[in-house]
Amino acid sequence: MNEAFFEKLRFNADGLIPAIIQEQSTGKVLMMAWMNRDSLLKTLETRRTYFWSRSRQKFWMKGETSGHIQRVERVSFDCDGDSLLIQVEQIGAACHEGYKACFFRDVDFSGNVTTNSARLVAPETVYKKS
Repeated sequence: MNEAFFEKLRFNADGLIPAIIQEQSTGKVLMMAWMNRDSLLKTLETRRTYFWSRSRQKFWMKGETSGHIQRVERVSFDCDGDSLLIQVEQIGAACHEGYKACFFRDVDFSGNVTTNSARLVAPETVYKKS
């Protein structure tokens, strides 16, 4: 792996960088998650998304329990080197609540919340707490 790439990135004080996950075919933003150096390296090596869970303090692969994986098509980083854009082919639901994308709720300018898409699968089939 070319170490010069990692030198262009600015990880935060916790060694993390935000990663926006986008469906390549539609441009739809599916989710945002945190990556550390190891999860980014594993993502690049395997072309599957790996992340760092801040709440569980655990390295994890998207789809490891649900089978709803992300095939990585492209990895980009912004001009400041402090965030990633990862374009994927999404297999199944990206959201642990069973939706295609984590951004399934809209809020109007009065604060009313609506759901903008149908749930694909029951949440318990997507995410199993360990």
